[in-house]
Amino acid sequence: MTIFTEHAARGRTAWWRYPLAIVLALGLWLLGVIAVALPLTLSGLMPRDWKTDLVIPARDPAVFYIGNCVLVFGLFLLAFIVAVRLVHRKRLGDVVGPWSWRLFALGAGIWLGALIVSALIEFAVAPHAFRVSLSGATGVLAISALLGLGVQTFTEEYVFRGYLTQAFWLAVKRPWPAAILSGLVFGALHVPNGWPQAANAVLFGIVTARVAMRAGGIAFTYGVHLVNNLFAAVVVVSASDVLRGSPGLFTQTAPQLAALDVALGAISLLGLLWLTGGRSRWGAQMMRLSAAAS
Repeated sequence: MTIFTEHAARGRTAWWRYPLAIVLALGLWLLGVIAVALPLTLSGLMPRDWKTDLVIPARDPAVFYIGNCVLVFGLFLLAFIVAVRLVHRKRLGDVVGPWSWRLFALGAGIWLGALIVSALIEFAVAPHAFRVSLSGATGVLAISALLGLGVQTFTEEYVFRGYLTQAFWLAVKRPWPAAILSGLVFGALHVPNGWPQAANAVLFGIVTARVAMRAGGIAFTYGVHLVNNLFAAVVVVSASDVLRGSPGLFTQTAPQLAALDVALGAISLLGLLWLTGGRSRWGAQMMRLSAAAS
């Protein structure tokens, strides 16, 4: 917590600066979208059905992931970094925290193991709900998803586990209330994806915010988040959510397992919380890496 607290306190941190920075970031982002999309549209270089392709990944995975990467998350990340710099005088590293690719890999590896175990449990319960959907388009999907989700998940980590968690921590000065507030905001943005994803997102946001505080920054949780989204986009694609129809390795059609999916997600997240505690080997390793990077 010492490293996280020190980074949160950097720059100008009066409460009114946080809503101001968010509004400024949204304004800069809209200007950026117009600056990029308008010339492409007028020149005819924009894909014909790009508005539909940006919301339906199965139509054209490359347009969906890379388009969202550039027009939505990439520009928003840039706008947010600029707004935070102007309003708070905070540098990128003040929000990101100490960076270590080993921290990133540790988070990615732990969470990949949890996802594989959860998928195997669901397969044991309902093997008929899984089918192989590997095709010639899976390679394009994997590359596009890695590029697009790499930007998307970093943006979300920067905003939610970095900026907003720092803001809530400075406001309440208690880790769990700050993590809960961060998780509720994160989950609220996932409500359009259905209740199972929204419920998972709330708990995911709470736990990863608390873990980010322990790690001092977002490198570890970025690894967790990127692997989480890549697994859902490329490895086991649900036929019941926004990614349905994508040519992943496997497709799962099991709306009856929604409650089990939420339960397994909750158990995995509680396991992650335990593993990153100071008394566990993984938690001690995470904190050593964070201290070495700071």
